[in-house]
Amino acid sequence: MSPKKTSVQVEGRDLALSNLDKNLYPEFTKSEVIDYYVRMAPVMLPHLKDRPATRIRWPEGVHGGSFFEKNAPSYTPDWVRTARVPTPGSSTGRDHLDFIVVDDLPTLVWCANLAALELHVPQWRVGPRGKLHSPDLMVFDLDPGAPATIVDACEVARLLRDLLASDGLESYPKTSGKKGLHLYVPIKESSRTSEYAKEAAQRLESEHPGLVVSKMERRLRKGKIFVDWSQNNPAKTTVAPYSLRAADSPSISAPITWKELEACDGADRLRFTPDEALARVDEHGDLLAPLLDEDRPSL
Repeated sequence: MSPKKTSVQVEGRDLALSNLDKNLYPEFTKSEVIDYYVRMAPVMLPHLKDRPATRIRWPEGVHGGSFFEKNAPSYTPDWVRTARVPTPGSSTGRDHLDFIVVDDLPTLVWCANLAALELHVPQWRVGPRGKLHSPDLMVFDLDPGAPATIVDACEVARLLRDLLASDGLESYPKTSGKKGLHLYVPIKESSRTSEYAKEAAQRLESEHPGLVVSKMERRLRKGKIFVDWSQNNPAKTTVAPYSLRAADSPSISAPITWKELEACDGADRLRFTPDEALARVDEHGDLLAPLLDEDRPSL
């Protein structure tokens, strides 16, 4: 049976949306996924702009299997911006791939229609003529190893915030949309982000060895918070601010305030539905707007 299609126009671009009533989550349809991204676009798109996107697609919904998509598929519309990025060691055997860059609403809707529930981006940008810039963001992924929870991750986030502040760096938290937290640090473009982040994680571990681990081995993480500095490797990506996450019910990788983080007192806290995330933007605006400022400290 061929998919049911609906023709729409988004900012002057013609799109054919398919199977809008299909459940991509048990109680959340593709139509609702697209509606969420359209409504969140004003604050989300600036964080996607100029950053080549890795899409995680779930064509049959969150219980139907997924795949990572880096290269632009052959049916990509000619109006979708792409960027050629070196991919040494790629599983495809290709030295370069043409990534999609989600710079505008039609591209975001096109991705959502392809069941790209999650959008992941690097900490660096690509210029208008294809130049790959050095990172202008640094990120730390705080991942609890059971029985540790997000409550412990919040404690580590506060400790890491203070460590970064002692180096003159300001940090901004968001939830991972799953069990952990991300801490972002805006900086002037630098090739030292991975080196600095590793050193910072090691410093934190040396000061708090019972709570923090900076090494990658999973066996070391039990009851601790893994401060993953490795996402600053230029070849890696982090789930974008305001992206959906794939789970039994839709949750959002949502910015939070330090006050909310400090008040977190339960493992079920700091989880936001699409409607809650949208309401938070109405209340707070974009809590990660400082990541977009041009005035940034040097690393």
